[in-house]
Amino acid sequence: MTEFVLVAGAWLGSWAWDEVVPELRAAGHGAHAVTLSGLAERRGVAAGQRTHVTDIVDVVEGRDLRDVVLVGHSYAGIPVGQTAVRIGDRLSRVVFVDSNVPADGESFVSAWPDGRPMVEGAIAGNGGFWPPPAAAEFEGQGMDEEQIARLVVGATPHPGATLTEPAELARPLGELPATYVKCLLDGAEPNDDVAALLRTERWRLVRMDTGHWPMFSQPRELARILLDGAVAPV
Repeated sequence: MTEFVLVAGAWLGSWAWDEVVPELRAAGHGAHAVTLSGLAERRGVAAGQRTHVTDIVDVVEGRDLRDVVLVGHSYAGIPVGQTAVRIGDRLSRVVFVDSNVPADGESFVSAWPDGRPMVEGAIAGNGGFWPPPAAAEFEGQGMDEEQIARLVVGATPHPGATLTEPAELARPLGELPATYVKCLLDGAEPNDDVAALLRTERWRLVRMDTGHWPMFSQPRELARILLDGAVAPV
């Protein structure tokens, strides 16, 4: 039995996977959706980048999970990638869902030079947290009004230190068995750092004809991709 550990991106908690988890469990696998420190029901908890890595490692090791497929969406690809390196032979595969990927010594904002001033300014002006976008900013991403409303209502401010602290990698990501899911409404091609990783032998690319939040817009299709990835060759 594969154990899926699912981590959503900025502003979101475990609730973001509510339509994906039942699909994975119905296929006979374990599914563990994680809320990172400082978000959703853990709002107000102090958190930095390493806190979020520890959150995920604690789920894997605390529950003694094996044959683990780590799933990181958007921002969460950064702590999930670091976790994948840390958990050793517990890892079966890591799946990055339209996500950032960690680079040793680099942070979320340092990998986004055009957006860095905007993010850092928003954090500084909101008590150290990155505020969620307004509903209009989620338009054009394949979601209907109900799905956007659910996302907006559930979103919580994101701890700013997790976005500015650097990642730490003891092993190149290209050595890990990985799938990258590119959501085409958010851009036709992966970023250059991801494209370089996809040229390694152990990475594969899957495209989804939807926007950046497929757990809302196409949860069943995303679950199918995750299940297919669980049996992909390593």
